[in-house]
Amino acid sequence: MFTTSRRSFLAAAAALSAVASAPRLAARAASLDELGIDYAYYNPPSLILKQQGWLEEALSKNGTKVNWILSLGSNKANGFLTANAVQFGSTAGSAALLARANGSPIKTVFLYSRPEWTALVVGKDSPLKSVTDLKGKKVAATRGTDPWFFLIRSLRKNGLDIGDIELIDLQHPDGRVALERGQVDAWAGLDPHMAASQLDAGSRLLYRNAEFNTFGALNAREDFLAAHPEITAVVLQQYERARKYAIAHPDETAKILAAAAHLEVRVTEVQIGQRTQYPSPVPGNAYRDTLAGVVPIVRSEKLVANAADLDGVVPALIDPGPARTALKGG
Repeated sequence: MFTTSRRSFLAAAAALSAVASAPRLAARAASLDELGIDYAYYNPPSLILKQQGWLEEALSKNGTKVNWILSLGSNKANGFLTANAVQFGSTAGSAALLARANGSPIKTVFLYSRPEWTALVVGKDSPLKSVTDLKGKKVAATRGTDPWFFLIRSLRKNGLDIGDIELIDLQHPDGRVALERGQVDAWAGLDPHMAASQLDAGSRLLYRNAEFNTFGALNAREDFLAAHPEITAVVLQQYERARKYAIAHPDETAKILAAAAHLEVRVTEVQIGQRTQYPSPVPGNAYRDTLAGVVPIVRSEKLVANAADLDGVVPALIDPGPARTALKGG
């Protein structure tokens, strides 16, 4: 056991060390040459932020260049984060959970939106009326993505499981094509492909459940968060600026998305105007609860090497601290 005096000495030494390291930490943050950050069509605030140049302007005083990288899906964003090609990447919450469970050193530090970006979709003339009608049917989904988790949760809610259907593992655009060609009976869809299929092919949403959509999560590498808290604060402050712009200007946001993704505005207006909400950007209880619903699926489908660690994954992933600090008074 340490004596009181020794404890005091160590506490004082630790405090002095922290004070001494603070300037060095600030210097590292100020001298950061390049920040890697993704943008994605499923993340409208990222498109606004990229278009407006607010992040470049805010970081110019530090001499930091912003390197934007397009993520075409959560799996791509997770790959960029793992490879340290980006320090901030946007995913669905379920994809962030799966990445963290498999050892990716990331934290969810900001929620850019809560989209209802997935549902179960059937063709225009489909006779299917409910989720229970999917038993024995061919259903397209992209394994490991939010639509795939949505499919499994929807089946379980209605007394079925993944083994009760014939799962056809297709990428999101291919799933849409397969549905419209009648090659599958249903599709776990994803916007904007889902909205386009509704408008262009008359596809119908068989089952919706907003609670099974797992938020839009902005994730950051742990090592970056520790080394560059000042830069992190700047990123989140500008992200919040873009998020508020999206709330105040939904029509303009739909146009920005349409231009970036080469879509018709009528498609993006459905995605933005009807199926996107913007709750608090600080990841909290609602985010935690929706991820908790994903954990049993990760365990039962054996998606991680060590399922015993799953109980601690959700608290390990979520870090509201950076957003609370950056947005204080904002």
